[in-house]
Amino acid sequence: MSFLEWMAVLGILLLILALASAYLRWLPVTTSLIYLGFGLLIGQLGVGLWEMEFLHIASWMEHLTEIAVLVSLFVSGLKLRMPLRHPAWKSAYVLAGPVMLACIAGVAAFCHYLFGLPWGIAVLIGAILAPTDPVLASLVQVNNSRDSDHVRYGLSGEAGFNDGTAFPFVVFGLLLIEQGSLSSGWVGDWALHRLLWAVPAGLGFGYLLGRLIGKLAIYLRARHADTSMSPNDSLALALIALAYVGAELIGAWGFLAVFAAGLGLRHAEKDAAHESETPSEELIAHAVPHLVEGGLSPRELPLEGQKIAEPKVAAGVMMGDILTFGGQMERSLEVLLVTMLGVLVSVHWDWRAIPLALALFLLIRPLAVWLLMPRRYLDRGQCLTVGWFGIRGIGSLYYLSYAVTHGLLPDETEVIISLVISVVALSILIHGLSTQPLLRRYERSRGQAPTRHG
Repeated sequence: MSFLEWMAVLGILLLILALASAYLRWLPVTTSLIYLGFGLLIGQLGVGLWEMEFLHIASWMEHLTEIAVLVSLFVSGLKLRMPLRHPAWKSAYVLAGPVMLACIAGVAAFCHYLFGLPWGIAVLIGAILAPTDPVLASLVQVNNSRDSDHVRYGLSGEAGFNDGTAFPFVVFGLLLIEQGSLSSGWVGDWALHRLLWAVPAGLGFGYLLGRLIGKLAIYLRARHADTSMSPNDSLALALIALAYVGAELIGAWGFLAVFAAGLGLRHAEKDAAHESETPSEELIAHAVPHLVEGGLSPRELPLEGQKIAEPKVAAGVMMGDILTFGGQMERSLEVLLVTMLGVLVSVHWDWRAIPLALALFLLIRPLAVWLLMPRRYLDRGQCLTVGWFGIRGIGSLYYLSYAVTHGLLPDETEVIISLVISVVALSILIHGLSTQPLLRRYERSRGQAPTRHG
């Protein structure tokens, strides 16, 4: 498919989505499933308009998926406003730690004993498929900064943390394939540098950077009565880039740093709001500044007797702009990448993915949540809900791309590509059909007003 043909196809899809958004919103499926179906339609199993091998696009697919995950992680961090010691966080820590490790072990054992794959490949597949996805799981995550529901908070925190905490085990799988067996030398070095240092260093660096830059930005916005949108968008991109690069330079995990930078920026907003329970962006919901003719010119806006010169109002303008910008970026990249996944699954489908996906979705993750999650964090019904909502997606595609471009042999590559792409596609299909009905059921069971998702 030529570039012009691809642009035409993408343009048609976006036009359909724009014109039919009112109808699509009422469909009992996620938009990701629609994108996947469109990719299947134009791929080898459909009209054959576009065919491609993953190996041919792995290098730039790595960077494209990386950008999507980074933006999503940053936005996820921005939405989590509760103090880090709040009970709502505790389920996230368990999900991103013990539960994820149990999922890696379960998938690895399944692939080794049932498919006969070597332990190195099995562990790598487990590490790629274990983390839940921050991009495609938006429906079951925190809706707004006031949201303290333990299920949504746990899933949001898990998606933010485990895309970074899974990375050491992706590297472990690659090292195990390379070394052929376990030895105290390389395992100890991996544990010291890739786990004990890289994880906390990434979190600490990102959080401090986000909080410091957030405080500085709010101070300058308030001082100059700056309501312009562009600087806030630039601030978001700058913070993502600096957190990621800075973490990599000190040997830490960039994904964790970007997520923590979003958390730090949110906590800078909380400081400006004097720990108010009302997020600052809600203060300016009815008075969002508009672009003035001739450019992005700052101006003061009266707001309930207050002015933009007040830090909490300046913080509200900043957070509102960044959340809007991040949401737009997430949706755009989701359309592109999930459509590409639909095309790829036409080429790389592997029937072994069906029992693997069913084992992961119906047995491994639900059982891990049920056994490892303390009931003081989530009750039985919440455990069942969280156990099901383990959506795989673009994060797994990034890890797959990373593994392919970092020394896998052709024979090893093919089986990993086929299984991962097929399982991710099945996750989008199964969870895409079940998410909205189950989410509405959960909300009704909790006495919450069912939200319209779409």
